[in-house]
Amino acid sequence: MSDVLPLVEARLRTTLGEPDARAAVTFLGTDRVEVLRFQDRDQDGELVRYATLGMSAQPMADPTAVLADPVRGPRAELLISVRAGLADTDKVLRPLAILAASPQVEGLIVAPGASLDVGEPLWPGAPFTSVLVAEPGGLVEDLELDEPLDPVRFLPLLPMTPNEAAWKRVHGAQALQERWLTNGTDLRDPARRSVPLD
Repeated sequence: MSDVLPLVEARLRTTLGEPDARAAVTFLGTDRVEVLRFQDRDQDGELVRYATLGMSAQPMADPTAVLADPVRGPRAELLISVRAGLADTDKVLRPLAILAASPQVEGLIVAPGASLDVGEPLWPGAPFTSVLVAEPGGLVEDLELDEPLDPVRFLPLLPMTPNEAAWKRVHGAQALQERWLTNGTDLRDPARRSVPLD
């Protein structure tokens, strides 16, 4: 199934341009995960985007299943976008690779609305140790694969402060996203404060 990854990389390059850096991380008992870095611009300035490459090589398996299906099951890669030059965000490489390896290591199915916690700042000095998995399709379209393989979904990750993560556990992902929207929160600011949660 490793022939999936060249198609995934081609989709990322077509959508985000040429990566200007890449690094690989391998964890004991897992496939190699690469993280690609892309430079971009929006109306407010420079962005840097990090995308995993390797998570989609295997389908995510239901942790309650006796045997993992080697062909069928959801496939995904992870994306995170932050404003450039405001923090040492290149250090997100290892936490991002850890999250991408979590389906193999922990038997997780990563899906929109889920919280993922790495237990340490996403980069030095970051006020975030966890992320909210957002809906795919906004930045990079799903990659359809030949039957019977599920498509690869490119899941954006939205950094959460510990307070936001705790509030989300009580009120849900939708309520947190609405709170961010109502307050005009710049989710790409690597040093932003927690949204008001009163």
